[in-house]
Amino acid sequence: MAKAFASTGDTAEKTISFSEIGDDLYAFTTEGDPNTGVIIGDDSVMVIDTQATPVMAQQVIERVKGVTDKPIKYVTLSHYHAVRVLGASAYGASEIIASEKCRAMIHERGQEDWDSEYARFPRLFQAADSIPGLTWPTVTFREKMTVYMGKRRVDLMFLGRAHTAGDIVAWVPDAGVMFTGDIVEYHSACYCGDGHFNDWPGTLAAIRRYDAEAIMPGRGDAVVGTAKVGDALDLTEDFVMSTYRPVARVAARGGSLKDAFEACRAECDRKFSNYAIYEHCLPFNVARAYDEALGIDTPRIWTAERDQQMWNALQGDG
Repeated sequence: MAKAFASTGDTAEKTISFSEIGDDLYAFTTEGDPNTGVIIGDDSVMVIDTQATPVMAQQVIERVKGVTDKPIKYVTLSHYHAVRVLGASAYGASEIIASEKCRAMIHERGQEDWDSEYARFPRLFQAADSIPGLTWPTVTFREKMTVYMGKRRVDLMFLGRAHTAGDIVAWVPDAGVMFTGDIVEYHSACYCGDGHFNDWPGTLAAIRRYDAEAIMPGRGDAVVGTAKVGDALDLTEDFVMSTYRPVARVAARGGSLKDAFEACRAECDRKFSNYAIYEHCLPFNVARAYDEALGIDTPRIWTAERDQQMWNALQGDG
C-alpha cells in the first residue's frame, strides 16, 4: 500500500507545553509540531514564529496572557515558511521583523509554499480561512539587528544559511538563551527541502560559539542546560550530514534520484526513523540534497504539483 502523502494521514492532536526556559522566556512546544518562542521585556513582548493560522496563534496568545499583561509589540519570523508566518495577524504587533532574504523569499515563493505546505500537512492549518494573506515583514535587516525591550536586549542575527537561505536566530544575552528556528531540531527530523547542506554545519558551529544555557529549537522539546544544548546541536548536524553524504555519493557516480533515496534510507532509517515527521521529510530532503550535490545552489521552488510528482516517484510505492 502506498504511504499517505506527506503528513496528510497525521490527524492526531498534540499536547501543548508552555515552559519557562529562562527568566521571562518561554517555549510553546507541541510534540514535534512547529514551536513558538516568547520573550518578555520590561515593557513589551516579542513572539518568535507565529503558528500557521490566526486561530492557531490564539493558543499562544492565551499562554502569553497567563504570564504577563504586557502587549505583544514584536513578531519575529525565523524564516519564510508558511507554518511559521501565516498566523502573524493574530498578535496585533506593530512590528514584524525578518531578514532581508526572508522577505525576498516570501516575494519569490511565498504563495507556492503556502499552497504546498497546506496540501502536505492540513492539520497544521486549522481554520485556514482565517489567514488574511501572505505575511509581510515591516522591518528587515541583513546581518544583525538589536531590539531593546526596556533593559532587555534581543539580538536578531543571520549566522549563515541552513534550513533556508534566510534563517535568523534570536539571542537573549542576559539569560544565555537562543531561539534557533529550524536551524536546530530536537528528536525531530530536519526539513531540508529548501536547505543548504554544505553551509548548515558552519551555521551550527556559529550557534555553538554562543555557549547557550538553553535553546528553543524549531521542533521538539526545548533544551535546557549546556549538555542538552550540545546534544541538540550534535543530533541536528548528524541528521543533516547523514542525509547529504550518501545522496552526494550517488549523485557523484551518476546514480538516479531513486538510487539516492535508497542510499539515504540505508544510512538514516536506523538512526532517525522514530523522529517526528521523518517519513514526511525524507523524500523532500533527498531531492534537495541530490540537487545540491549536482551544483544547484538555489533550492528549486516547491509547488503542490511538484510535491506530488516527487512523492509518487520516491515514496509512493512504500
